Amino acid sequence: LPQRLASLATTAQEETWQSRQQLQAQRQEIAQLQEELSRARQDGGRWAWALQRAQREALEREATRGAEQARQQELIRDMKERLLELLREKDALWQKTEGIDTPMPSPVPRDPGLCARCHKDFRLLSRRYNCRLCQGKVCHTCSVDMGKHGRCCLICYQQRQLQAT
Repeated sequence: LPQRLASLATTAQEETWQSRQQLQAQRQEIAQLQEELSRARQDGGRWAWALQRAQREALEREATRGAEQARQQELIRDMKERLLELLREKDALWQKTEGIDTPMPSPVPRDPGLCARCHKDFRLLSRRYNCRLCQGKVCHTCSVDMGKHGRCCLICYQQRQLQAT
């Protein structure tokens, strides 16, 4: 029996020692987990602060963007008003100039060998054109192609354009 008690005591001591070792290991693990929890809480706090800062900056950017958009819309409105003013001025000036007579084309020179506008000699390479409106003889430089209507001198063309508008 004493041997058995000694054996039981030894077994109990070993189990106690193992339990203490397990308890020690569990305490160390708990300490590590508490440290990790503390770091996680700190990281969570930093992330929460960074998120709040990002949200605040986004709101500020949105407010700035809204103010800039409002300024641009105001500028567009001002530019449209100015455009309308300029159009009214143009119309008023146009009405004033409506009654002014436009100058008549210069008379056709008698010399058929000269351009009626610039008085350049017609040569072999300098072609002469008849103005379809004033019947003057003009060179290529002083005439405008009016498509199927033929060519006319610059002065007649400009007068015709003014009458068309």
